[in-house]
Amino acid sequence: MQYLLLVYIDPEKMAQLPEEGFNQEMRGCLQHADAMTKQGTLKAFQQLEPPARAKTVRSRGGRTSIVDGPFAETREVLAGYNLVEADSMEEALRMAQEFPWTRYGAIEVRPVGDIAAVRRRVGA
Repeated sequence: MQYLLLVYIDPEKMAQLPEEGFNQEMRGCLQHADAMTKQGTLKAFQQLEPPARAKTVRSRGGRTSIVDGPFAETREVLAGYNLVEADSMEEALRMAQEFPWTRYGAIEVRPVGDIAAVRRRVGA
């Protein structure tokens, strides 16, 4: 089963991290990701640009609006994701704990749904 590990960071905590400290954390993270990719457990991963570079699209009452940034006011922001293959939620949680970003925010572990099953159900 696949799980999406959503990486949230607290920008204030990240700002307190010296550049070399960040580089060390990122280097370790990328080396860990490379090892997981070779094992076949990490299917995809990517870092996201800061929320200030985002746009939000919303349609209501026949009108579409596009606004700068994310809609939610929150202390932690979505910074990236890791798509992993795991036998259970417990294994996916273990994988999430191996990334350093839990010290600067949180990693939400969410099972990936079966879109093929949905496609069959709705006849698409």
